[in-house]
Amino acid sequence: MNEHIPVIRQVDQGTARLMPDVDRERAWILTVDDAPQSYVDLDDPTYLEFEYARRLAHVVDGAAEEGEPLDVLHLGGGGLSLPRYVAVTRPGSRQDVVEADRGLLDLVAEHLPLPAGSGVAVHGADARGWLEEAPDASADLIVGDVFGGSRVPAHLTSVEYAREVRRVLRPGGVYAANLADGAPFAFLRSQVATFAAVFPELALVAEPAVLRGRRFGNAVLVASGREIDTAHLARRVAADAFPARVEHGATLDRFTGDAEPVRDAGAVPSPVPPDGAFGIG
Repeated sequence: MNEHIPVIRQVDQGTARLMPDVDRERAWILTVDDAPQSYVDLDDPTYLEFEYARRLAHVVDGAAEEGEPLDVLHLGGGGLSLPRYVAVTRPGSRQDVVEADRGLLDLVAEHLPLPAGSGVAVHGADARGWLEEAPDASADLIVGDVFGGSRVPAHLTSVEYAREVRRVLRPGGVYAANLADGAPFAFLRSQVATFAAVFPELALVAEPAVLRGRRFGNAVLVASGREIDTAHLARRVAADAFPARVEHGATLDRFTGDAEPVRDAGAVPSPVPPDGAFGIG
């Protein structure tokens, strides 16, 4: 493949574009219907351009001792940025990636292939369906990064879904989800309430400008059955190019307010982002 020619292809959920990054020789930006999905540097999988991906990586880094292999279930695949990161930073990890868009998987396999021996298995399937069939206590970490275009699907936002996540996680395992919302945060607040109904420990990571309602943006929700090292996480995200804040405990309770947990019967997708606002921040 000519490294500098964009690739445009119709996939199951829209028009995918692979655009070369002119500043990095073998790096690519993946979008679907113009919504940013992934950034992949084939020469350096630890380089994560998108801020939300770096925040997810900070959760990965704090999930176990440095370099210790993990069993990871990724719900949502995109360009496989985070699985590549885990494969390099935690050699020997076993990773399953579940992505419903088979056309997108074919595009990524053709143009952004995983290295041999990565330990990553990719599956074309619905994330909730795969999760419901997964064995009990089979994952150390579950990452939820599923977007139908620019919206989190409704069936991945409910208490029933959160219960399946906790069932599949090992005791002390961690769940991290990439979400997106803007003021007044009806969706994000409901997600915190939903996971608080299932997990005793929660944290929310986002830029201050997002949390203050100044713009629509990404937020990473972290949930676990054990205490989350929020101090470590806060230090890491504060040092990023676009510093973020970690909300937990009483401040997260205040943010959540009177939001109610979401059940399957009343679940809705995340909101449609304003034009140009679906962030990579």
